[in-house]
Amino acid sequence: MAFDLDTFAETSEAVTWHDLDLDTFESRPLDADTLRTLRYMCDVEYHTSCFLREMLVTPSHREEDAAGFMTMWNREEFWHGEALAAVLARHGIVVDYDELKAKRVKLGWRLAIGTVKQSALANLIGSDFVAAHMTWGAANELSAVAAYRRLADMHDHPALSPLLRRIAQQETRHVAFYTTQARERLQASPRARGLVRSILEKYWKPVGSGIMEESEVRHVMGHLFAGRAEELDKLDRRLQRLPGLEGISMFRAAFARLGIA
Repeated sequence: MAFDLDTFAETSEAVTWHDLDLDTFESRPLDADTLRTLRYMCDVEYHTSCFLREMLVTPSHREEDAAGFMTMWNREEFWHGEALAAVLARHGIVVDYDELKAKRVKLGWRLAIGTVKQSALANLIGSDFVAAHMTWGAANELSAVAAYRRLADMHDHPALSPLLRRIAQQETRHVAFYTTQARERLQASPRARGLVRSILEKYWKPVGSGIMEESEVRHVMGHLFAGRAEELDKLDRRLQRLPGLEGISMFRAAFARLGIA
């Protein structure tokens, strides 16, 4: 079923969390590994604005559907960060979006160079860059849904588990957009099919890579997926449904490179 962008825009809203009893964290506080994982997730969600900044210098921003979606996507991801930050605050961990943003601004030329490189790469690839962007986005969102659901299942917590499942549910709509777009573009271009497969197999890493230290990526992904190879196989099977990605085992390979699963 095709993704309805108008419906998505009309129904896009902040993830609901104020109805959850966060006071339960006083009697049932989260363990250190879970808090570390939540902090990682929170930082990634807040970092979405930087991803959007990079996408605005690529051919994707000239695509009406992609540009419209990214506006709503950016807002929803920010709200996910706000909700996770509220949970962390109940454990004495303060995550301030403006502070994180200020730190990134201080990177100055490094951020600027990253955007220039993104733009140069996109222009080199041409129109098939959009197919790569959409497929990469599908992979990221699929893994995000799996991560949120996995963490929710690891805890039978009256406040945390419902929140994580609500975030995961919103992320599934992001998956639907990306996969719809990716399928259409991959079907239309044999060159894109070969290009996208090569990019994913060689360069895809778990969400948060490049933002966090590799040791942090390894710790968090190990906390969620160590011994859960079947979960990674399920993600690979989802990507295998896309044209040109038959038989791909990108997730399993990427986690194996980190020594996980």
